Amino acid sequence: MNYNELTREQERIMIHKSTEPPFSGEYDDFYEDGTFICRRCNAPLFSSKSKFNAGCGWPSFDETVPNAIRRIPDPDGVRTEIECKNCGGHLGHEFLGEYLTDKNTRECVNSLSIYFVPKSKELPKIINDRKQN
Repeated sequence: MNYNELTREQERIMIHKSTEPPFSGEYDDFYEDGTFICRRCNAPLFSSKSKFNAGCGWPSFDETVPNAIRRIPDPDGVRTEIECKNCGGHLGHEFLGEYLTDKNTRECVNSLSIYFVPKSKELPKIINDRKQN
């Protein structure tokens, strides 16, 4: 499969399953209308409509694009890791039962794992342009 080139920091997060510091990511306090896609493979992951302010320092979503995310037990034995189902890139962690939204789920995502496509842009064109660069 042909993946987008990642920076060293993006690779540290997505491939080596690290975490960016809280409140440091470009999408933590970001609320424009559009779609968040996987930075590694461009698969659509989250609608901006599902994004909410959890106050945790990372972008948080309470719903994913259907069949876009794989959930696996984290090696710490406590959390659930979420990764892109298409490429296996590490996105962050899922937390249930916090009662922060009606859906009672929080997908806590590293900004370096996602890329935002504004609603005003054509999603397939943006994805193809990113693959060519």
